[in-house]
Amino acid sequence: MIKKQSTILRSLAGVLFSVLLTVSCTSNPKTDRENRPNIIFIMADDLGWQDVGFMGSKWFETPNLDKLAGESLVFNNAYMYPTCSPSRAALLTGKQSFRTGIYNVPVLERGDNVHNIFSRWTVGLEHSMYAEPLQKAGYRSIHLGKWHVVGPNPEEEVSYPYETPLKQPVNGSLDWLADHLTADIQKYYPLGKGFHENVGGTWWGDPARGYTEGYKSESGGYKAPFKNPFIEDKENDEWLTDRLTDDAIHFIKRNKTEPFFVNLHYYAPHRPTVPRNKEVFQKFMGKDPDSITGQGEKNREEIAGYATMIASIDENVKRIFDYLEKEGLRENTIVIFTSDNGFNGLQSSTNMLRGAKGTIYEGGIRVPAFINWKGQVAPGNSETPICGMDYFPTFLELAKVDDYKGELDGESLVPLLKNKAFKERALFWHVASTYKNPPCSIIRKDEWKLIQFLNDGQVELYNLQKDLKEEYNLVDENPEIVSQLLNELITWRKSNKVPLPPASTLEF
Repeated sequence: MIKKQSTILRSLAGVLFSVLLTVSCTSNPKTDRENRPNIIFIMADDLGWQDVGFMGSKWFETPNLDKLAGESLVFNNAYMYPTCSPSRAALLTGKQSFRTGIYNVPVLERGDNVHNIFSRWTVGLEHSMYAEPLQKAGYRSIHLGKWHVVGPNPEEEVSYPYETPLKQPVNGSLDWLADHLTADIQKYYPLGKGFHENVGGTWWGDPARGYTEGYKSESGGYKAPFKNPFIEDKENDEWLTDRLTDDAIHFIKRNKTEPFFVNLHYYAPHRPTVPRNKEVFQKFMGKDPDSITGQGEKNREEIAGYATMIASIDENVKRIFDYLEKEGLRENTIVIFTSDNGFNGLQSSTNMLRGAKGTIYEGGIRVPAFINWKGQVAPGNSETPICGMDYFPTFLELAKVDDYKGELDGESLVPLLKNKAFKERALFWHVASTYKNPPCSIIRKDEWKLIQFLNDGQVELYNLQKDLKEEYNLVDENPEIVSQLLNELITWRKSNKVPLPPASTLEF
């Protein structure tokens, strides 16, 4: 009965997707490629800055990513938000979190509505996402994996700002599905936001939600059956990361004669930690810890399972590059690899950074990133700080879209890819709700990082060039730097009308 119901739901989804696709495809594709590259954007979930070899880990094993990084432009100062919801909203819209009202994952927020502005879950329809202008420019596009920028009950996200944080259905519940298959809710899904296909994208923050046991299930959503209503079951399904890669390659195969965009957002290695296989798991269980990063010293069973999930990502990224090479597509395909935020402190660790996922310190917001384009982007390392909002304008420039009218807060990275001058700038974050840290704004400029907490106005200052671990608050020793950065941060908030919690003592 359950299998039959699942088949009916998938059939219904297919019909609705076809209708939406017909409605959304109103673009006038260009008749030739005009040297516009294919674009593949690969994003892991909760992969820490130092959870890969090319960022200095001697414990995790990512030989394929390391080799590719050696052929790529690696960004040593790449940033996202501290949690996935604001990171993904900012990435897809190219906008700061205060513009979409998404500061944290809603179900993680704490405190009251006086000291916090609780987050939206759903990105409003007024915000365009990068697949929309790319579709109009003639790109065929697919989203695979985690979406998480639509809430389980978007129709209830009214009366903003909220009195309490938004909630989510219990694990294993599909009560929300019928509504999510309607055209009204699909407007918030990949097919409603410019993508031609969607594999696995829904409101879920992790793949375990299809199981009533959630994180305690043996599968965790990573082992088949995946129980994701937006992933059609196949007989040869085994491992979720493999399956998403299979579908990505199949999409490329079907669309390789025209410009394509692959938005591959792996669920891995987000919790629950599910070992990929016993042999690799046992190898990491017996491996000596890394004395520099501290990886492997504690919580051995958890981090060993996590390491197998990272190894699986490494293998699957290689599969994509191998296919591109075999089909002669490497020279006309740009591939970006990164993560949505820092590592989950329950899974990984590093002695080199302060904090982890959810914190506003480097362990929470600094991520691995490289851009690979064979014959076009020279290998090397860039110290220029970049952020998730930079990818949207980068995609537009690569696709030769010069008529986009939407508001963007990022800057195109194409000048850096061409080894040309890149405008110096400050990076800003605004996190108006509490998860692991109180609400705050951040400015990163040159080697300096200043944090101002919104409710009491307290300030912290760190020199990241000398103190990457943020152990020494230099506020008292550098009053001029504090004044300069604080004025710039306040001016940014004032000019952009950035909202503050009601209890804030700040004027702007």
